Amino acid sequence: MLAEQRREKILELIRENGNVRVSNLSKLFEVSEPTIRHDLIKIESNGEISRDHGGAYLKNITSSVKTLSLQHMENMDLKTRIGKKAAEFVNPNSSIILDSGTTVTELAKELVQLKELRVITNSLNIALILGAVPGIEVHMTGGEFKAPTLSLTGDKAAVYFNNMHVEQLFLAAAGVTFSDGLTYPGFSDLPVKKAMIESAQEVFLLMDSTKINHPAFAALNVLDKVDYLITDNGILEEHKHKFESFGIKVIIA
Repeated sequence: MLAEQRREKILELIRENGNVRVSNLSKLFEVSEPTIRHDLIKIESNGEISRDHGGAYLKNITSSVKTLSLQHMENMDLKTRIGKKAAEFVNPNSSIILDSGTTVTELAKELVQLKELRVITNSLNIALILGAVPGIEVHMTGGEFKAPTLSLTGDKAAVYFNNMHVEQLFLAAAGVTFSDGLTYPGFSDLPVKKAMIESAQEVFLLMDSTKINHPAFAALNVLDKVDYLITDNGILEEHKHKFESFGIKVIIA
């Protein structure tokens, strides 16, 4: 991996997790700690992160958590449309899993009008959106808190889904490629996503078209387990056919 590519992946990890340690990055990318420190100096120059002893962190992470603000707010017009379209597939009196992230949060905002709904989520902000709505029962996983996504992740979050059976999962991803499947900036989310998928009768992937053919650092090769993709009209026709070849029905918001 070239140095610039490595720095892009490191920045993705920081944006996803809020902070990183030099020692962990050294092992992950199989380069020396001085090389990682030099990478962090270069990344810091863009003004988005600050270095500290042994690592680095997002500059605005404290204020984001205090105000329950998500980090990934680009393409919000597309995400809002996708969330509204996804809400059309949620039935009252059903049990659903809502993943974390900005697009699924837009779906959650649409569900406040429903009654008698059971929601299982690893997202703190989604739990707060729906938890006070009469008739909506909210359950949260345990796990490690990730500040930028206001979510719980890791093995403990995954274990929560053992022996669980729900009608629908509304799933997020950082990207997707047709060779590797769903992609994420870090490895900690993989067991959670896999456990969510195994618990659901139907899997809806909510993703704007800019994420298609976007390889993040860690991959989960489960496209054959996705039933629906809800995306925007920016999707290329060839990509639509590719998804359909996996048996995925593409829905345009």
